[in-house]
Amino acid sequence: MSDVDFDVVVLGAGPGGYTAAFRAADLGLRVGLVERYPALGGVCLNVGCIPSKALLHTANIIEEAAAMEQHGVSFGQPAVDIDKLRGFKESVVGKLTGGLAGMAKQRKVEVIQGSGSFAGPDELVVKTEGGERKLSFAHAIIAVGSESLELGRMPWGDPRLMDSTGALELEEIPQRLLVIGGGIIGLEMACVYRALGSDITLCELTPTLMPGTDPDLVKPLQRRIGKQYKNIHLETAVVQIDVADDALVAHFEGKHNGKEKFDRVLVAVGRTPNGGKINAAAAGVEVTARGFIPTDKQMRTNVPHIFAIGDVVGQPMLAHKATHEGKVAAEVCAGEKSAFEARVIPSVAYTDPEIAWVGVTESEAKESGQEYGVGRFPLAASGRALGIDRTEGFTKLLFDQATKRIIGAGITGPNAGDLIAECALAIEMGAEAEDIGLTIHPHPTLSESVAMAAEVFEGTVTDLYIPRKK
Repeated sequence: MSDVDFDVVVLGAGPGGYTAAFRAADLGLRVGLVERYPALGGVCLNVGCIPSKALLHTANIIEEAAAMEQHGVSFGQPAVDIDKLRGFKESVVGKLTGGLAGMAKQRKVEVIQGSGSFAGPDELVVKTEGGERKLSFAHAIIAVGSESLELGRMPWGDPRLMDSTGALELEEIPQRLLVIGGGIIGLEMACVYRALGSDITLCELTPTLMPGTDPDLVKPLQRRIGKQYKNIHLETAVVQIDVADDALVAHFEGKHNGKEKFDRVLVAVGRTPNGGKINAAAAGVEVTARGFIPTDKQMRTNVPHIFAIGDVVGQPMLAHKATHEGKVAAEVCAGEKSAFEARVIPSVAYTDPEIAWVGVTESEAKESGQEYGVGRFPLAASGRALGIDRTEGFTKLLFDQATKRIIGAGITGPNAGDLIAECALAIEMGAEAEDIGLTIHPHPTLSESVAMAAEVFEGTVTDLYIPRKK
């Protein structure tokens, strides 16, 4: 491998890409990391997961402060300094991306800023500010991620029409905001802007919010935001947006018809992979019509020395999936026996309340005819949930009826994204309901709801009264 510039070239420096590069370097390989943006971290760290969570934290504080008024503690209306808030968000991003740059230097990973594309099965061409640079490699790892879908027939030249990246810029707090798309990204950004003072109208083409998620998990969120938002239009499409001097005018068709003025519109209808943007054909790498790159369990593409990871590989498009795939690809490049064989991958919506799930959903179990049992514990019976006045959620565990092993979990409520990790570990370890119920959880905590849901399934719960089956 000394005849090439790098043992491994990683194309894309998001969570999967930088993880792959760092792991490969730790295993003694010479690594080049190609990234088109000035900072490492990709969409997730720069314009996605991290900045959105910083703003969601702010929104949560505002909501909690307002809720305390009914308990005798009033803070008054919040005064939002949008420049300082934007600065806080950017400082969080800067700390993380700066840390990545430092770790790349410590590991002697060469970072090449520019847009990379394949020139052959063993060569990349990187367009940089200074021209072009050709990189030869023994192995390549494609980690180019995805980008926001753009709806057609929309006035994308108007700055008042935003995608998720534009929404995170926080240029202003519009009085009237239309969010097109009732999935995770749209709902999270709606939570932020609503807390900051916007009147929210949410439009979703399907009959339910967060399509694909078990409906019962979404119901507590829908009830809450139904009281907070100006309108929630389900089974409705935005077919046209007209540009006026004082507003964007949205035309609705479907269950709701008509037109309405908005100060800004956020389009959050999903993401599309970037597999078709790297001239993969020059390397002989297969790319599907939708832009995905098929791989095996070792993350190899159809070209054995070229790997692919992250969003470009397929669903679920999640940063934590990408990081694990990145480690696998790097280890295989180094000659180790490694494969991506995760039983389950958890998903989280950082809405208010949070929604998290892992493993088999109840909808999937019903559709497949699988024999399963459910243990469900309402937060209304949780001392901790009562103490923080957030009792609208629940924890639900699914068990294989024959083996009593946990096969899935869903949680709606505060800190659901943290609590779901225990359920993921339980599934990976093949835990039975009794194992979970007999594990002593600290009291009073929200985590107790996991153990008590298992006890509900077992019939041993004492914090609820459930009549015995005859």
